[in-house]
Amino acid sequence: MKHLVAPSLLSADFLNLAQEIEMINTSEADWLHMDIMDGVFVPNISFGFPVLEAVKPLLKKPMDVHLMIVEPQKFIQQVADAGAYMMNVHYEACTHLHRTIAAIKEAGMKAGVTLNPHTPICLLEDILQDLDMVLLMSVNPGFGGQRFIEHSVTKTARMKEMILSKGLSTLIQVDGGVNEETGKRLVEAGADVLVAGNFVFKSSAPKQVIRQLKAL
Repeated sequence: MKHLVAPSLLSADFLNLAQEIEMINTSEADWLHMDIMDGVFVPNISFGFPVLEAVKPLLKKPMDVHLMIVEPQKFIQQVADAGAYMMNVHYEACTHLHRTIAAIKEAGMKAGVTLNPHTPICLLEDILQDLDMVLLMSVNPGFGGQRFIEHSVTKTARMKEMILSKGLSTLIQVDGGVNEETGKRLVEAGADVLVAGNFVFKSSAPKQVIRQLKAL
């Protein structure tokens, strides 16, 4: 499978949100990545369900919702109602992860689990078969524009080895510091979905940047 590109709305111009969504619609982007932060699980607050609901009627690409919040299981139905294709929760935020993943799927969405940079991939050993995607954070979550953590390339390769050894087709998504140079190395290591925020939305030619990421 050719890798996917999911620009992160966190870096968009929110004063011109409809224009930014239309740019995504007419670009080669595969998904739109939505980072919801609560100021508790991560040291920042981003946006919530009113933004998802505003985007829903405009967006023609699948909505990839990443909850960087405590107790994400409380909001599964709201995420589904907002039109999400993929709901991604943090391993570190879920005491009963298997139950949460099952509830996400019961709500009609694909289910993903995110690992922070310090969290080892071995912790997914007993739930990997239930996941549609694993998101590896290549920066510490909470803010856009951070420096890429180099160990993420090796971590991606090891995650791919684990998935293949189990005969699974679970996707690997990587988020944080993704550009042409880091993106190329991540794809070579086994990444299936690249999330890019500032690199896309702060560019003077975002659709061209998305095309470049797709061509890696």
